[in-house]
Amino acid sequence: MPVAEPELKYSSPYGLIVAVILSAQCTDKRVNMITPGLLKRFPTPQKMAEADIAEVFESIKSCSYPNNKAKHLVGMAQKLVELYNGEVPDGVDELQKLPGVGRKTANVVASVLFNKPVLAVDTHVFRVAARIGLSTNALTPFATEMQLMKYIPKELVAKSHHWLILHGRYTCTARKPKCEKCGLIGVCKYYKHEQY
Repeated sequence: MPVAEPELKYSSPYGLIVAVILSAQCTDKRVNMITPGLLKRFPTPQKMAEADIAEVFESIKSCSYPNNKAKHLVGMAQKLVELYNGEVPDGVDELQKLPGVGRKTANVVASVLFNKPVLAVDTHVFRVAARIGLSTNALTPFATEMQLMKYIPKELVAKSHHWLILHGRYTCTARKPKCEKCGLIGVCKYYKHEQY
């Protein structure tokens, strides 16, 4: 994947954190349809912090888990205003103090916005790392993250998340990987196993 960048569309740090919270168990395509209207209605953390959860729900009801996400978005904005004066912090620990922001979301935001050498492990990264053989016997996303961080050069960590996620979305798909189109078959553990 020569262009390794997020497929979520955003125009500000606040817009990215909103999009990443919405992206849990939801396609980037759907999130990109939702965020323009949501951010037009609540353009700043301050506006979102004052919002009624039901109003936010109305703007995001076409995504997965809209009840929880509406609560998380309002809570995230309130904490962002309360703790960080409405500015998205650059540290993973600080980001995780925000409702709806777990390790994966914090790593995405820190990596994309601040080029921090942190690696977000979502379902695509988890699957692809195991299939290729980049992680072994890792039973959790955290274990996969720790294994990958040992071997990926620091300057490539931020890009590697996008390489792995895009490879998982478009080539090494969950149900039927497109091995015939993959440039990694020479080193892929899954391909070697399937051939013999």
